Amino acid sequence: MLTSKERAELRSRATTIDTTLMVGKGGITDALIAEAENLLDSRELVKGKVLEGAMMTPREVCDEICEATGAEGVGVIGTKFIIYRFSEKLQAERNQVGRAKRKETPAGKANPVRKGAQARRQAARKVRQQRNEYFRQMAIDKAIEREREKKLREQER
Repeated sequence: MLTSKERAELRSRATTIDTTLMVGKGGITDALIAEAENLLDSRELVKGKVLEGAMMTPREVCDEICEATGAEGVGVIGTKFIIYRFSEKLQAERNQVGRAKRKETPAGKANPVRKGAQARRQAARKVRQQRNEYFRQMAIDKAIEREREKKLREQER
């Protein structure tokens, strides 16, 4: 069962995908169910449309496809519907690439002021380290030069 936040996130993702499943006057057939299975396995999120010739409402179509495929209905708007089913095949592909599905920090919880302060502190730390390294190297060079001058004075005596 999807939570309302998961459903909202899936609806927002569905706005950018194309409608790939069409239900016409033939209604829900075995071929349509098989196509829905293939799409769910390869994409997880499927957007469908019920054409005017169909004798079913989009809600009925969504419910029947979900029941037949084990998917969950995300939403129905007008003649379009969205269904979702987790795909282990896609998860395995994500894991192979090293991009496992992980929750992103919600935009409301990201603090831009804190990020800016952290970035400034990090930049200041880097500048301090560079400055300290420069002066450390200058001190070493001066010490070497003093030693050389000392040896030259001793040789002159």
